[in-house]
Amino acid sequence: MPPLLELRDCRLTYPSERKGQPDRLALAIDSLVIHSGDRIALLGKSGTGKSTLLRELRRRLPAQASWCPQQAALVPQLKAFHNIYAGALDRHPGFVNLKNLLLPSPRFKTEITALAQPLGIADLLWTKANELSGGQQQRVAIARALYQHKPLLLADEPVSALDKLQGQELLSLLLDRHQTAVVALHDAQQALQVCNRVIGLKDRRIAFDSAAGEVTEDTLQRLYL
Repeated sequence: MPPLLELRDCRLTYPSERKGQPDRLALAIDSLVIHSGDRIALLGKSGTGKSTLLRELRRRLPAQASWCPQQAALVPQLKAFHNIYAGALDRHPGFVNLKNLLLPSPRFKTEITALAQPLGIADLLWTKANELSGGQQQRVAIARALYQHKPLLLADEPVSALDKLQGQELLSLLLDRHQTAVVALHDAQQALQVCNRVIGLKDRRIAFDSAAGEVTEDTLQRLYL
């Protein structure tokens, strides 16, 4: 089976703050291959390129990727139900989406309630997003990603607002419902428990790309020096 995505000699940049200056390097990738079935954790200090890599993967695989951003990015005035339903907007005609906004369909209510139940937010579906706590908003964002029904998950710190035990459970649920996943995480031990592959980023480059079982404590410590 061919790779899901292959990057070679790829330089990802962002505009310089100074006018007329060349773009600045965000991440240099000499070689990166992603296969179907990979569960990849991206580790590294802030600013090493984890979010940059996720955005590039999303740009290259828009039709295949569910997206779960670090900030929940919910519409504050809409209820949790409608924010979750937003994950399905591209699957339905505009008139169906508009009707569901004004008069939610029993079918969509059933689907989203079933999705929300294991996430612990079934009783919050009719609460406006701006009335939810940070952890609750993150659960809604996870539900929205699940409701996109895509084979590839791209997630940027999807459980950072949850405690460790809850985060572990929901991260496992999120990964189990996707064929392939690339997830930026701040908790290295959590990454080793739920992912089969770890990519460490340092100094805007890939420092290592290893099976989770081969990553040592020393390797992790050097990554965060």
